[in-house]
Amino acid sequence: MSMKVAIFQFQLFGINTYVVYDQTTHKCAVIDPGMLGEEEEEAMSEFLKRNNLTLTNVINTHLHIDHAVGNRYLRDKFKAPVLAHRDDEPLGSRMQQQAIMFGINNNFDELIIDKYLEDGDIIKIGNGELEVIAVPGHSLGSIALYDKADNFVIVGDALFQGSIGRTDLPGGNYNQLINSIKSRLFSLPDNTVVYPGHGNPTTIGAEKRSNPFLK
Repeated sequence: MSMKVAIFQFQLFGINTYVVYDQTTHKCAVIDPGMLGEEEEEAMSEFLKRNNLTLTNVINTHLHIDHAVGNRYLRDKFKAPVLAHRDDEPLGSRMQQQAIMFGINNNFDELIIDKYLEDGDIIKIGNGELEVIAVPGHSLGSIALYDKADNFVIVGDALFQGSIGRTDLPGGNYNQLINSIKSRLFSLPDNTVVYPGHGNPTTIGAEKRSNPFLK
């Protein structure tokens, strides 16, 4: 196994932020940075420092505010590019409107995507690789990140343990989300570990068997 996954759960909507890192080269990516405020930002920085990790990419599965609120901090501090799907760019341009909608009092600038991700792209992290899988439905540009060698997939808010992402936000589409899960995520091996944007990890097989939304 090449890459390890560290999980942070931050206060804003209980968002799961992931640090995926190659144990040999100490290169890493932060996925869905949900740090809001100095305490959470410092917790992330200290983890990277303590483990001697070099941040090479900040990756967003989608650009709802809880998954993207820490982008600017990491980009500015570590000079790491922000990666996301082009179809979610309108969400990034409306960070302040998202904050108002969810009752968050902080001020936010427009989110800048440094590199667009497309279905099938391979993101190198040291000796490890993440494959981009398009899973629209929760948002237009939602993606999952699959590590075949290490048998896990980070799915953002597409799929949860026993549930699925909400589709009542801008860009959401229920039928599209169900199709994304069944045609793209459920094509992965049953023992693939699923790391969701909120809540506990699960597996592809467990969700095939028991998720009530996917029967």
